[in-house]
Amino acid sequence: MLHKTRGIVLRNIKYGDTSLIVSMFTELFGVQSYIVNGVRSSKPKAAKGNLLQPGNILELVVYHNEIKNLQRISEFKLGYIYSTVHFNVVKSTVALYMIELLQKCLKQPEQHLDLYYFTENILQLLDVSALPIVANLPLYFTLKLGEHLGFRLNGRFSEYTPYLDLLEGTFSDLPPHHPDHLDPTSSELTDQLFQCTAVQHLADITMNKERRRKLLYAYLDFFRLHLPDFTEMHSPPILHEILDA
Repeated sequence: MLHKTRGIVLRNIKYGDTSLIVSMFTELFGVQSYIVNGVRSSKPKAAKGNLLQPGNILELVVYHNEIKNLQRISEFKLGYIYSTVHFNVVKSTVALYMIELLQKCLKQPEQHLDLYYFTENILQLLDVSALPIVANLPLYFTLKLGEHLGFRLNGRFSEYTPYLDLLEGTFSDLPPHHPDHLDPTSSELTDQLFQCTAVQHLADITMNKERRRKLLYAYLDFFRLHLPDFTEMHSPPILHEILDA
């Protein structure tokens, strides 16, 4: 049966002489793998294969069979045309980080409508946002992705609860008796990021590059604590070098 859905390209792998196997986070079916034939040849129609690069948002017409691990695409076209992401090295690196994080977290072909719409919206905001916002966007996306996956932060930072316990996901009055917690400054910044109601306000949250780096790695440790199969990521060192953040 044919279905219309939107999808975000996560990765593609060469298959045979002219085909690709493309992993996508789709609106209707969650993470799915599709075989796309004839997009790596010299024929004119193969140029459409350029649309299948990671981070692109597509409109799709797909065949879907729940008992199959590999699906097929009938039609695809861009669902959103980036104006800056593919041409700005900072923004493209942030997008690379976001896409890799999704790959690490989304393993099952389950529909996640709220997460899909959130991710598509963040990618579009990345495209149109100024660089002061972009610098904090990986931190914001990581925290909010955790919330969508079911391990949100509880409570608020205050002078009475200045420590964020990453194991429990709560703000506490005293540092816990384990190393997985943030100091008061990092806890306060995390609360500001998590409570941010509009991406534009991320520019108002200031920190130096070393603090930003430590926070991102702490958030990834938070994921490891709550996702047992969460594996090492490759993009954060590149992200910090490009952002100088």
